[in-house]
Amino acid sequence: MRSIILAVSAGLALVPALATAAPLGTAHLSVGPNINVSHMPGNQAETTVAVNPTNPNNVVIVSNVQFGNRLFEGFTLDGVHWTSRQIADGTDSLGFACCDPSAAFDEFGNLFLTYLDSKAHDVQVALSTDGGASFRFLKTVEQANTQGNPEANKWGAPVDQPTLTTGHGSVWVTWKIFSSTKPVQASGAPVLGLGQVGDFIAPEDAPGSKAGSFGDIAIGPTGQVMITYQDNIPSQGPSNIFVNVDPDGLGAVGFGPAIKVDVTNVGGFDFITPQASRSVDAETGLAYDRSGGPHNGRVYLVVTDEFPDESNNTDLYVRFSDDGGQTWSPRVKVNDDRTVNAQFNPRMSLDETTGNLAVSFYDSRNDLGRGGPGDTDGIPNDDAQFFAAASTDGGVSFSRNVQVSAGTSNAADAHNGVEFGDYSGMAFTHGVFYPAWADNSNSTVDNPDGTLAKLDVYTAKITVS
Repeated sequence: MRSIILAVSAGLALVPALATAAPLGTAHLSVGPNINVSHMPGNQAETTVAVNPTNPNNVVIVSNVQFGNRLFEGFTLDGVHWTSRQIADGTDSLGFACCDPSAAFDEFGNLFLTYLDSKAHDVQVALSTDGGASFRFLKTVEQANTQGNPEANKWGAPVDQPTLTTGHGSVWVTWKIFSSTKPVQASGAPVLGLGQVGDFIAPEDAPGSKAGSFGDIAIGPTGQVMITYQDNIPSQGPSNIFVNVDPDGLGAVGFGPAIKVDVTNVGGFDFITPQASRSVDAETGLAYDRSGGPHNGRVYLVVTDEFPDESNNTDLYVRFSDDGGQTWSPRVKVNDDRTVNAQFNPRMSLDETTGNLAVSFYDSRNDLGRGGPGDTDGIPNDDAQFFAAASTDGGVSFSRNVQVSAGTSNAADAHNGVEFGDYSGMAFTHGVFYPAWADNSNSTVDNPDGTLAKLDVYTAKITVS
């Protein structure tokens, strides 16, 4: 949930960091049938996905619901039969939710979920020990308010886009309070087993991050924690991309100084034709390798850039670090199209059983404005499909991109306040990943609002070989 504000010019465009001309990766992606998980009236968007490593057929998807005070949840315990329902709607222990869900399973089978309360003041955390069939409220890790904070009123909410991750016997959440005096923060708790969650530590500040937001968080193989974010939020760009590292996680050290990783022309509110009223941000994401394989300890970062600036030609790049974020590899481009159309809202996930990496994203490459597949209205670069790619060589190269969505969607036709949403969801384990995206193509012929109307949440099972 990003509040809409006017974009402000931020100076001259910057040339993006060098991208490697890597050979095409050899990974093969097999896409299963599209599944409309939500199939409910109205719009559902901004998805999060979690797959249970103790039962890879247990998949949970949560999303925003337009006109909120609730969240949508879809889950399957066997990979075949899905249950769809509303949660955090006042009928359970989770209270009323505004939006911005983020979820993850841990190694014990605990499912953690974070979200904002109905007034977008509190960052809430909930726990499920039965694969998403039920939740119990766990903790409010941040209570923000607008009193004495005019910047919160400007943004429309005092806190935004909490993100949750698990690993190395811990669960962590990061968030941003909209205030020039408040840095990006994070808090974590130890986890000893199924349902055995300790106390969350006091929120830790990330030095140098007062201007940052819209980031991610990842846990390394020794329990270290890295967060990422971009600055220059109120503009269309450019933005600097930073990371901070807490080397001992739940220990006493805290986050170290901000490390500048990259520069992108995609600011916090960059208006591109497929997301013309909502805009996109750089959607920086992190993934740590804890697989014990050849790249154990490597951390990956994905970022969206636009070149030339304000061209609506956005592309996705991955970099990696083998020294805890101090230095980074050159960029490797993920999308393999040769168009000048947009790719946006990437989600990256690492399979901790193999060390393989996947990226999924919205993609307008097939919308040339000439009709036919990829084009709904004769206008180029304003429709989107959903695509994915994988790397099996430690991020050195990515596979040929595959189209995941069977149909083509148009965000403007949905009349949804967040259009496709500020982010998408995906989770990867045991050689299989599940993305989740907002889709109004009605390719499965079960959208109750019809074709090119409201957005439902779709997924598909993708096997990497």
